[in-house]
Amino acid sequence: MNTLILFSALALAATARESGSAPLRVAAASAEIEASDDMVIAGGIGPGHVRGQEGALRAAALVIEGGGTRIAIISTDVLMTARDILDPAARKIESECGIPFENILIAASHTHHAPSTVRVHAYDRDETFCRRLAGAIVESARKAARDLSAAAPADLLFRLGEESSVGQASRVLLGDGTIYWVGPRDDAVRPTGPFDPELPVIAFRRGDGSLAGLIFNHSTHNIGTREGGKRSPGFYGLAAQDLEAECKAPVVFIPGAFASTHNLTLGGREMAFRIQEAVKRALAKAEPHPTSPIIARKREVAYRVRTFDEAKEDAAVSAYCKKRLGAGDGTIDVFRKMRSELASHQGEERKTWIQAIRIGDIAFVAIPGECFTSIGIEIKRRSPFRWTYVAGVSNDYIGYIPDAEAFDLGGYQVWTGFHSFVAKGTGEALVEEALGLLRELRRRSIR
Repeated sequence: MNTLILFSALALAATARESGSAPLRVAAASAEIEASDDMVIAGGIGPGHVRGQEGALRAAALVIEGGGTRIAIISTDVLMTARDILDPAARKIESECGIPFENILIAASHTHHAPSTVRVHAYDRDETFCRRLAGAIVESARKAARDLSAAAPADLLFRLGEESSVGQASRVLLGDGTIYWVGPRDDAVRPTGPFDPELPVIAFRRGDGSLAGLIFNHSTHNIGTREGGKRSPGFYGLAAQDLEAECKAPVVFIPGAFASTHNLTLGGREMAFRIQEAVKRALAKAEPHPTSPIIARKREVAYRVRTFDEAKEDAAVSAYCKKRLGAGDGTIDVFRKMRSELASHQGEERKTWIQAIRIGDIAFVAIPGECFTSIGIEIKRRSPFRWTYVAGVSNDYIGYIPDAEAFDLGGYQVWTGFHSFVAKGTGEALVEEALGLLRELRRRSIR
């Protein structure tokens, strides 16, 4: 679909039924996160290094105002970020931009091709890059908030699209009863969980037909680049940046419940292309939706670090790595070291955030980690809002968040480590917390 067809479709959408909602003011801006070749790349078991970069690594902010309320939705091209970085950034946005702390959602795109912003596996975060990330988050929101005063009124257009080929349920049961992670899978039996192909597209259209900004959401691990061996925002970020150039409007990607979903067959170039096309198909059919009320809630909730049996954990990791990875002693040792450090924290209570944002009849739930797809689907099915979507790795990072069945099945995503340490039942508890916030937002009738 070329730009002419795209904007012809938007012109047709302008004549569609009116929602009766008051226009919004919307402004968007981005700030680049500077990186260099000496920085460790996150996303693998060991520290990665690359030369050069494709696309920009950035923080992209969309600030929306309606009915006297402002919210900010910010996407960052990093693997994930903990609240010791995100909380101060959000507080600074609150003080400088007049956006309440609970109205600020900061998500990571979960690209596996950017410098490290967390301590995970066999490497730590890059503190210089983290400082630049925090600065870019604030700067993107600052720019967008500054432009909001001069922003033309905008309507909200929405379409629930679909992309069912970029991603699949990747926790596959193997012939020996283990769950697939990496290595050969010629004895694959069946997937052990669902895949969510939903691709919601929210666009903000000005009176002249141009776009003030666009948000899309999809649920697959952001692994894949056009060119190997380079820093990259990943295929989702590349798709967003190409869409931005074509639509002449800022585009923000928010990851969904992707923890148990990967793409096992396609390359990054093809995935970026398919995502772009799916977004454009949805945008061409987008229709006006209600814009009020705009309301957000953010609640601090408790969770616990799991207790674990060292012997059983070591046996599971060792058996898989030796069989599927061949000489897997290095990986086995990485997991042993992580468990050794986590051992003294077993049963420890920690705090994190759950957030819900409502714009008219659309709701987003921000989950602070890599949420299993089954958890995301459970939130969608039980939500009081027809149009409900999960924003993964948002506002904090507490690792993988499996459901109870996944804990019983085992596999990499539930092997204890810095990537997976929450107690069994945490996923189900977060579902209930999220639903409580959604019900609270639902009490506000659509005006």
